[in-house]
Amino acid sequence: MKAGKSIYCIGETVLDIIFRDEKPIAAEPGGSMLNSAVSLGRAGLPVYLISDFALDQPGNIIHDFLLRNHVSTNYIDRFDSGKTALALAFLNENRDADYSFYKLFPKKRLSISFPIIKKEDIILFGSFYALTKSIRKKLTGFIRMARAQGAFILYDPNFRESHLPELEKVRPWIMENISLSNMVRGSDEDFKLIFGADNAAQAYRYIKEAGCPVLIYTQNKGNVELLSRETHRAFSVKPIDVTSTIGAGDAFNAGIIYSVATLHPTLTGSATPSVWMLDSLINSGIRFSANVCQSLENYISPDFARQLKDG
Repeated sequence: MKAGKSIYCIGETVLDIIFRDEKPIAAEPGGSMLNSAVSLGRAGLPVYLISDFALDQPGNIIHDFLLRNHVSTNYIDRFDSGKTALALAFLNENRDADYSFYKLFPKKRLSISFPIIKKEDIILFGSFYALTKSIRKKLTGFIRMARAQGAFILYDPNFRESHLPELEKVRPWIMENISLSNMVRGSDEDFKLIFGADNAAQAYRYIKEAGCPVLIYTQNKGNVELLSRETHRAFSVKPIDVTSTIGAGDAFNAGIIYSVATLHPTLTGSATPSVWMLDSLINSGIRFSANVCQSLENYISPDFARQLKDG
């Protein structure tokens, strides 16, 4: 790992088994933050995954895959009293996925020593992992420490319809996560489910109320909208032939972080990004996301990664 900005992605790890026309067609290591971490590792950035999965065969597959893709496993908790989570992803005619999850976790989770964070570092966290009671205290303690150090913090709620029965219980935690972040990137579906928001402006009212200054609002094939105290802008997304949308939002997050790490080294959690900086972050996110949508993998392709490295 090279010096400078280090990137820490915190979230659940699963093995995705992908179905199309009722037949399994691929098995890929997954989990939103793992997907982002692998894209960043392939792009040559110093990235660490903070997560937990079992000492079983699916866990070994995931662990070896992370190392092959230049993602550090220094902060992975490999437990022996449960099973690595499985996610069955069923693609519809639009190549969007409906999920079924199978999980068996130990009572005590994330038994690791967390890294020491520098002002230059970048943190990505989110999904239901960031709302899980058994790890909540450890996770928020780490995020608060990172915020106090001035690290750049990106939060993706990635909230699924299957979690709606728990929404009222976890909504205060979602608001706390937003309040700890410098930027929120989420989909229109996320904000519709969490807040009943019908558009970006409505969603941003909740983000701003919680204390986060920037929202990036994605809408599948629709425009990406940027909302901050200074601007509300829309960015068009070019039509592409979609193979799968699994990992599209995760790749967008990786694109944001890639731009922060490589093009805007002065951008930290204590700095206010300019409008042109935000434009750069969004355009990078769109490029990463488009690439992932054109394969069954959940991460940018090796060819795309080589293009990034070649400039």
